[in-house]
Amino acid sequence: MQKVEVWLVRHGQTDHNAQGRLSGWTDAALTELGRDQARWLRKHIEAESFDSVWSSDLGRARDTAQLAWGSSVATDRRLREIHFGDLEGETFQGLDKKNQDALLTFSGFSAPGGESVEQLEERVTEFMDSLAPGRHLLFTHGGVIRCVMHRLLNTQCFLPNGSLVAVDWIPRKLIFVRENELR
Repeated sequence: MQKVEVWLVRHGQTDHNAQGRLSGWTDAALTELGRDQARWLRKHIEAESFDSVWSSDLGRARDTAQLAWGSSVATDRRLREIHFGDLEGETFQGLDKKNQDALLTFSGFSAPGGESVEQLEERVTEFMDSLAPGRHLLFTHGGVIRCVMHRLLNTQCFLPNGSLVAVDWIPRKLIFVRENELR
Protein backbone atom coordinates (compact mmCIF):
# COMPACT_ATOMS: atom_id res chain seq x y z
CA MET A 1 0.00 0.00 0.00
CA GLN A 2 1.35 3.41 -0.96
CA LYS A 3 1.57 6.06 1.74
CA VAL A 4 -0.14 9.47 1.63
CA GLU A 5 1.48 11.37 4.49
CA VAL A 6 -0.16 14.73 5.12
CA TRP A 7 1.16 17.46 7.41
CA LEU A 8 -1.60 19.93 8.26
CA VAL A 9 -0.69 23.36 9.63
CA ARG A 10 -3.22 25.61 11.33
CA HIS A 11 -2.61 29.22 10.34
CA GLY A 12 -1.20 31.67 12.86
CA GLN A 13 -3.41 33.72 15.15
CA THR A 14 -5.62 36.37 13.55
CA ASP A 15 -7.28 39.41 15.04
CA HIS A 16 -10.56 37.42 14.94
CA ASN A 17 -8.97 34.51 16.85
CA ALA A 18 -7.69 36.94 19.49
CA GLN A 19 -11.22 38.37 19.85
CA GLY A 20 -12.92 34.95 19.95
CA ARG A 21 -14.77 35.60 16.67
CA LEU A 22 -15.83 33.05 14.06
CA SER A 23 -13.81 33.80 10.93
CA GLY A 24 -14.87 31.18 8.43
CA TRP A 25 -14.43 32.69 4.99
CA THR A 26 -13.78 36.20 6.37
CA ASP A 27 -10.20 37.06 5.54
CA ALA A 28 -8.95 38.14 8.97
CA ALA A 29 -5.32 39.28 9.11
CA LEU A 30 -2.56 37.63 11.13
CA THR A 31 -1.62 39.36 14.36
CA GLU A 32 2.03 39.89 15.31
CA LEU A 33 1.72 36.75 17.46
CA GLY A 34 0.31 34.93 14.42
CA ARG A 35 3.33 35.95 12.35
CA ASP A 36 5.64 34.77 15.17
CA GLN A 37 3.77 31.45 15.30
CA ALA A 38 4.34 31.02 11.56
CA ARG A 39 8.05 31.73 11.96
CA TRP A 40 8.14 29.19 14.85
CA LEU A 41 6.75 26.60 12.43
CA ARG A 42 9.61 27.18 9.99
CA LYS A 43 12.13 25.46 12.26
CA HIS A 44 9.88 22.38 12.37
CA ILE A 45 9.37 22.03 8.63
CA GLU A 46 12.30 23.68 6.82
CA ALA A 47 14.46 20.53 6.81
CA GLU A 48 11.58 18.40 5.50
CA SER A 49 10.85 17.60 1.87
CA PHE A 50 7.35 17.39 0.44
CA ASP A 51 5.96 16.25 -2.89
CA SER A 52 3.45 19.09 -2.79
CA VAL A 53 2.74 22.14 -0.67
CA TRP A 54 -0.78 23.55 -0.56
CA SER A 55 -2.63 26.36 1.16
CA SER A 56 -6.17 27.49 1.60
CA ASP A 57 -6.78 30.47 -0.67
CA LEU A 58 -7.58 32.69 2.33
CA GLY A 59 -4.91 35.24 3.24
CA ARG A 60 -4.26 34.05 6.80
CA ALA A 61 -3.28 30.59 5.54
CA ARG A 62 -1.29 31.95 2.58
CA ASP A 63 0.55 34.41 4.85
CA THR A 64 1.37 31.62 7.30
CA ALA A 65 2.67 29.51 4.40
CA GLN A 66 4.86 32.37 3.17
CA LEU A 67 6.38 32.94 6.62
CA ALA A 68 6.76 29.25 7.51
CA TRP A 69 7.67 27.72 4.15
CA GLY A 70 8.90 30.68 2.13
CA SER A 71 8.44 29.50 -1.42
CA SER A 72 5.27 29.70 -3.42
CA VAL A 73 2.52 27.21 -2.73
CA ALA A 74 -0.52 26.05 -4.66
CA THR A 75 -3.90 27.16 -3.32
CA ASP A 76 -7.19 25.31 -3.18
CA ARG A 77 -10.58 26.57 -1.97
CA ARG A 78 -11.39 23.12 -0.55
CA LEU A 79 -8.87 23.83 2.23
CA ARG A 80 -10.89 26.82 3.48
CA GLU A 81 -12.41 26.99 6.94
CA ILE A 82 -16.10 26.12 7.32
CA HIS A 83 -18.29 28.91 5.95
CA PHE A 84 -20.11 30.40 8.95
CA GLY A 85 -22.51 32.37 6.72
CA ASP A 86 -24.70 34.69 8.82
CA LEU A 87 -22.60 33.80 11.88
CA GLU A 88 -19.33 35.19 10.42
CA GLY A 89 -17.77 37.58 12.91
CA GLU A 90 -19.96 36.46 15.83
CA THR A 91 -18.35 35.33 19.07
CA PHE A 92 -18.74 31.76 20.27
CA GLN A 93 -20.27 33.09 23.48
CA GLY A 94 -22.84 35.01 21.43
CA LEU A 95 -24.17 31.86 19.74
CA ASP A 96 -27.25 30.07 20.99
CA LYS A 97 -26.69 26.89 23.03
CA LYS A 98 -27.69 24.60 20.14
CA ASN A 99 -25.02 26.07 17.82
CA GLN A 100 -22.42 26.10 20.60
CA ASP A 101 -23.01 22.40 21.32
CA ALA A 102 -22.99 21.46 17.62
CA LEU A 103 -19.69 23.31 17.09
CA LEU A 104 -18.11 21.74 20.17
CA THR A 105 -19.05 18.22 19.10
CA PHE A 106 -18.46 19.09 15.44
CA SER A 107 -21.65 17.27 14.55
CA GLY A 108 -25.01 18.51 13.32
CA PHE A 109 -23.83 22.09 12.83
CA SER A 110 -25.17 23.96 9.83
CA ALA A 111 -24.50 27.68 9.58
CA PRO A 112 -27.45 29.75 8.32
CA GLY A 113 -26.39 31.11 4.95
CA GLY A 114 -23.17 29.08 5.17
CA GLU A 115 -22.33 25.40 5.18
CA SER A 116 -22.71 22.35 7.39
CA VAL A 117 -20.01 20.23 8.99
CA GLU A 118 -21.03 17.49 6.56
CA GLN A 119 -20.41 19.79 3.57
CA LEU A 120 -17.02 20.74 5.02
CA GLU A 121 -16.13 17.06 5.48
CA GLU A 122 -17.17 16.31 1.91
CA ARG A 123 -14.91 18.95 0.33
CA VAL A 124 -11.97 18.23 2.65
CA THR A 125 -12.21 14.48 2.06
CA GLU A 126 -12.41 15.10 -1.69
CA PHE A 127 -9.18 17.10 -1.51
CA MET A 128 -7.38 14.58 0.71
CA ASP A 129 -8.45 11.67 -1.49
CA SER A 130 -7.05 13.51 -4.54
CA LEU A 131 -3.50 13.61 -3.14
CA ALA A 132 -1.00 11.35 -4.87
CA PRO A 133 1.13 8.96 -2.85
CA GLY A 134 3.93 10.85 -1.11
CA ARG A 135 4.34 13.60 1.49
CA HIS A 136 2.20 16.72 1.43
CA LEU A 137 2.19 19.94 3.46
CA LEU A 138 -1.11 21.81 3.84
CA PHE A 139 -1.59 25.28 5.36
CA THR A 140 -5.19 25.40 6.45
CA HIS A 141 -7.64 26.11 9.29
CA GLY A 142 -8.77 24.71 12.63
CA GLY A 143 -12.07 23.42 11.26
CA VAL A 144 -10.37 21.54 8.44
CA ILE A 145 -8.00 19.89 10.91
CA ARG A 146 -10.90 19.06 13.23
CA CYS A 147 -12.68 17.52 10.25
CA VAL A 148 -9.67 15.34 9.38
CA MET A 149 -9.17 14.26 12.98
CA HIS A 150 -12.88 13.55 13.46
CA ARG A 151 -13.02 11.48 10.28
CA LEU A 152 -9.66 9.85 10.92
CA LEU A 153 -9.74 8.95 14.59
CA ASN A 154 -13.27 9.82 15.63
CA THR A 155 -11.76 12.27 18.09
CA GLN A 156 -11.96 15.99 18.71
CA CYS A 157 -8.86 18.05 18.09
CA PHE A 158 -8.71 21.71 19.06
CA LEU A 159 -5.29 22.56 17.67
CA PRO A 160 -3.86 25.94 18.75
CA ASN A 161 -2.99 28.47 16.07
CA GLY A 162 0.33 27.84 14.36
CA SER A 163 0.38 24.15 15.27
CA LEU A 164 0.97 21.07 13.16
CA VAL A 165 -0.51 17.58 12.91
CA ALA A 166 0.62 14.77 10.59
CA VAL A 167 -1.52 11.86 9.42
CA ASP A 168 -1.16 8.83 7.20
CA TRP A 169 -4.31 9.32 5.14
CA ILE A 170 -4.81 5.86 3.59
CA PRO A 171 -4.93 3.75 6.79
CA ARG A 172 -6.29 6.78 8.71
CA LYS A 173 -3.54 6.94 11.33
CA LEU A 174 -2.17 9.78 13.37
CA ILE A 175 1.60 10.27 13.04
CA PHE A 176 2.13 13.19 15.45
CA VAL A 177 0.75 16.43 16.88
CA ARG A 178 3.10 19.36 17.49
CA GLU A 179 1.48 22.28 19.30
CA ASN A 180 2.90 25.74 18.81
CA GLU A 181 4.72 26.95 21.94
CA LEU A 182 3.76 30.58 21.31
CA ARG A 183 0.31 31.54 22.62
